Amino acid sequence: MNHPWPDRRAFLTFVGTALASAGLLAVPRPGRVSAGSQDAKVFEGREVFDRLVTQARERRWSERPIGERIGAIGMALRQTPYVASTLELYDDREVCAVDFRGLDCVTFFELALAFARILKRGEPTADALLADVTLLRYRGGQLTDYASRLHYLSDWFADNQAKGVVRLITQDLPGAERFTRRVSFMSTHPGAYRQLKASPDQLAKITVREAEINARATYYLPKEKVAAAQRLLMTGDIVGVTTTIEGLDCAHSGVCYRDEAGIPRLLHASTTRNAVVLDEDLATYVASVRTHSGVMVARPLEAT
Repeated sequence: MNHPWPDRRAFLTFVGTALASAGLLAVPRPGRVSAGSQDAKVFEGREVFDRLVTQARERRWSERPIGERIGAIGMALRQTPYVASTLELYDDREVCAVDFRGLDCVTFFELALAFARILKRGEPTADALLADVTLLRYRGGQLTDYASRLHYLSDWFADNQAKGVVRLITQDLPGAERFTRRVSFMSTHPGAYRQLKASPDQLAKITVREAEINARATYYLPKEKVAAAQRLLMTGDIVGVTTTIEGLDCAHSGVCYRDEAGIPRLLHASTTRNAVVLDEDLATYVASVRTHSGVMVARPLEAT
């Protein structure tokens, strides 16, 4: 989907040192185009998808609440390689791409959420998953062009709340504050994005989107407040890690997962460990990196 930390990490060229310390530095892999790629959708990693469908049926994941389904799916995806830029397939058009063979921090939680939603509806098929990913990934659920992708995570949260997919709970957490940093990374670093380099029209649209985001009331939980608030988090909550990097809202993301001891840990696609992993507790993770400033949290809602 995504995000700027977009072009799917093309911006790492500009902020490599800061993001390496944050555990975000990765070498983008060129987009791959499958057979039939002239269509508006690309689906890769069918064997992984089929394995998840089998596990879901055998373990009756569909009977669990949506947060627990997301947690189970995320745990089943552990050790999936971290791969950036799997969505950046073309300069001149946007396609909805799903690739279970390699995930970044956004495609990880996005696919876990989409898969959890189609399980509830009883239609675990590739077509159903692609349709749900399209709903989640694009503004208003409509894929039109590169600028219709929800590149900034705070924008993803707001749009998916409007679509009834999630509910933002950040402002309900004790110690939450207004997030006043402005997003501008994409418009101020167009050279980091192949689509923006290729199209001034797309750059103009992204600039408009950034202004809309900056005009919106957004909240975050400062990192020194996370430890006290994480008792309120649930398995499956989607976590955006906010950053002090100029022009960005969040520089990483993952899913909250309460382990057997009830500790809320971060389940995420990690660049430092090059795979999807269950990491340490959320507060410790957020506090461990200088450029992390806090979190934004969205709770998934049951699909209707």
